[in-house]
Amino acid sequence: MSDYFRLEQAIDFAPPEEIRRIQAKLLNEHLARCRSRSPFYRRRFAGLPEREVSLEELALFPTTSKQDLAECNDDFTAVPEEEISDISFTSGTTGIPCRICYTRSDLDRLGYNDALGFLAAGMRGGDRVLLTCTIDRCFIAGLAYYNGVVKLGAAAIRNGLNTIESHAEIIRFQKPQAVVGVPSFLVRLGNYLRENRIDDSSIRTLVCIGEPMRNRRLELTPLGERLNELWPDRIHSTYASSEIVTSFTECSARSGGHPPADLAIVEILDEAGKPLPPGVPGEVTVTPLQVAGMPLVRFRTGDVSFLVPEPCPCGRHTLRLGPVLGRKAQMLKIRGTTLFPNSFFAALDGMPEVAEYYLEVSGRGLSDEVEIFVALKEPGIALEEVAARLYGRTRIHVPVRRVRLEDAHARVFGVSRKPVRFFDRRITE
Repeated sequence: MSDYFRLEQAIDFAPPEEIRRIQAKLLNEHLARCRSRSPFYRRRFAGLPEREVSLEELALFPTTSKQDLAECNDDFTAVPEEEISDISFTSGTTGIPCRICYTRSDLDRLGYNDALGFLAAGMRGGDRVLLTCTIDRCFIAGLAYYNGVVKLGAAAIRNGLNTIESHAEIIRFQKPQAVVGVPSFLVRLGNYLRENRIDDSSIRTLVCIGEPMRNRRLELTPLGERLNELWPDRIHSTYASSEIVTSFTECSARSGGHPPADLAIVEILDEAGKPLPPGVPGEVTVTPLQVAGMPLVRFRTGDVSFLVPEPCPCGRHTLRLGPVLGRKAQMLKIRGTTLFPNSFFAALDGMPEVAEYYLEVSGRGLSDEVEIFVALKEPGIALEEVAARLYGRTRIHVPVRRVRLEDAHARVFGVSRKPVRFFDRRITE
């Protein structure tokens, strides 16, 4: 199967009817594989008619939840153990990490997927690409980025989780054309380059992972604006997860991520599990195609976003996924108002005097209690001013506590490569 994933076979620019024909064919192959190879889906699909289905009929199949993956983890494996080439883990709903298995063809598929995304973002064969994320500790995205760079014919510089000074020296002497990293870290790196007058003009593409760069209107968030000031018109957002084995990257239009048409079917579902039309926010639900190790059908990611309805100027005939507006599990209910933590985060990102921050939520029952912890750049700034600006953006009063910058950094970056600014202490009944 690995020979199939060649960049010249990408179908995203094909006419819409051709894309639908190919997707329907791949979907039926995928469903047949799930029935015959996956113990979980053999049980789940029992009683459903065994016939070819149209893309519209995918909605007749049950969805798969993170709870399913946690409770029946081993039953999702669809290949013998000797065919597994990589094992990664994702956080499980039960607190026990879920095993995600990849075969050799799955790893080749990952490289193909990310190479397509990098091409859309403007990378080319022969480029030098600085990776500020690593492959170790079962981090599948780092491996995907590396495979994608190699598949593209570019050169990967795997500096990983290293110091800002180390990355700056690579930029000074190797002059990469692209950088892949977490936006909040890239902002710190960009500021360091400016302060030390290091030439970064070789960089024409930034692939941003782990943090949303755009809001509901596809405009840059405050964090995105800060990054865009450092590297104008070079930001490309991505969306991905370990389970769906697929990432969606923004093209030159920078208005939503393109899911590769031959690798994923994306739905946006309401609370009842019914598909929503483009433009309406709901839960991102993905059926990843051509997966061998742990195939999934209608996997509910827990992320809330929407499909962009307008045609893309880049010429791809695939729907685009908008920015993640929040996670269903992180939705807050504060004194009758419902919102996502991103509402607070966007406001804090727009305050230059705030060096770092995180949010803790506690409570039981119908209302959540939220506290926001901030590290300030200047000791004379009043917390009351920060709280007032938060209220101006959210219309909700929340207590704001001050913490030392080193303590905030330890909390935010202490458990993950990506910044973790939401800490849930709620007690569920």
